[in-house]
Amino acid sequence: MKTFNINRRHFLKGATASLALSQFGAYGLDLIHPDKPLRVALIGTGWYGKSDLFRLIQVVPVEVIALCDVDKNQLNQAGKLVSERQKSGKVPRLYGDYRQLLKENELDIVLIGSPDHWHPLQMIDAVKAGANVYVQKPISVDVLEGEAMVAAARKYGKVVQVGTQRKSTPHLIHAKKEIIDKGLLGKVAHVEMYCYYHMRNNGNPPVQAVPDYFDYEMWTGPAPMRPYDGSPHIRWWRTFKEYGNGIMGDMCIHMFDTARWMLDLGWPKRISSQGGIYVQKEGKSNISDTQSAVFEYDGLNCVWQHRTWGTPNDPEYPWGLTIYGEKGTLRASTMKYDFTPTDSKQKSLHMDVVYEKEKYPEDLTEERIELNAAPATRLHMLDFLAAIDKKSKPIADIGEGHISTASCLLANVSMELGGRPLIYDPSSKIIVNDPQATALLARPYRGPWNRNMLKS
Repeated sequence: MKTFNINRRHFLKGATASLALSQFGAYGLDLIHPDKPLRVALIGTGWYGKSDLFRLIQVVPVEVIALCDVDKNQLNQAGKLVSERQKSGKVPRLYGDYRQLLKENELDIVLIGSPDHWHPLQMIDAVKAGANVYVQKPISVDVLEGEAMVAAARKYGKVVQVGTQRKSTPHLIHAKKEIIDKGLLGKVAHVEMYCYYHMRNNGNPPVQAVPDYFDYEMWTGPAPMRPYDGSPHIRWWRTFKEYGNGIMGDMCIHMFDTARWMLDLGWPKRISSQGGIYVQKEGKSNISDTQSAVFEYDGLNCVWQHRTWGTPNDPEYPWGLTIYGEKGTLRASTMKYDFTPTDSKQKSLHMDVVYEKEKYPEDLTEERIELNAAPATRLHMLDFLAAIDKKSKPIADIGEGHISTASCLLANVSMELGGRPLIYDPSSKIIVNDPQATALLARPYRGPWNRNMLKS
């Protein structure tokens, strides 16, 4: 292990410095060499929580001083992995209750990798405790939770970066700068966004006893409690509306957020959605297996579609977005982009994902790592750190994360109400002329948790 650490520090000096220089110029070198290691904690030590933490460790000296998880087995394993990754070799303090973690530790940064239904309370409590926060998307389960999160970040003056790292994906940054910003598309009047992955974890596991190592009461928290039918980790919890927002909240938010960033779009004027469980009716899953949505802007519609069955419209782009302009079409995904001009005499453009496998060889042995997302997350972390240093807003600021999240949640509300269009007014926090829809902007919390806890 000692040899690994020595080699790792060598790579950090070269690879991370190159990354920081390319993104921030000479300032990047100061950014990755703070006066002392940043004090970091992670809440939610599952797959993506650890992935985010390991990307942060790769770009800046940190001391991971605390981890929190309600699964003792997962928590202990994460403690061991972190001790092998961080320079000090120390195992962080381990907690089963995030509130105790925040109370007992002075932190610079808190990463939140817990399921969606926990994001609001944990983010708000973290900024109250004085930490800057990196929170996974979608930021919330209901719209008014998101409003409370933005208010808390502003009140306490903390940087909150949302894990919508497509904005930090090298080939997508290139597409925005070299194609959209330079006007190669001309007037853009239509965007299609889509996901055709078979990722709806449908099944019928039996109800069973909760294992001793797992605190199911705390895991459920403010959400409705389902009978325990096995470990909720990885994708099982995502298949239920009690904890998340379906494929719309998991996958559409990435592509809708990307479209908004690329085209400089704010709140949609109107949102509508239709869908349901049309094919995969055999299991317990209660999220839609088929859904379409329209996010309307002046002279432009952003249209979403997902199916968790069948085949994709284009096998080269099973999850992505297509931006249609009068002068050409841009297809983009996490893996590549393709620009096709309408004028056959003009040159088509193509760029593939950047992997950085040689620069960060530890990526190749990390369990379940998304190699295509690792470079984007490293850049996203650097942007987060720069915002903390400059006391500015990061590229995926909580305010932008809220618009993208809330828009997807509003699509689900529209679907629940039979597809009628909804106009959300963020100033009054209501659905215009629709009391029934407005009542669905917030859901009740399960005791002893209550929505007053969202107040900052």
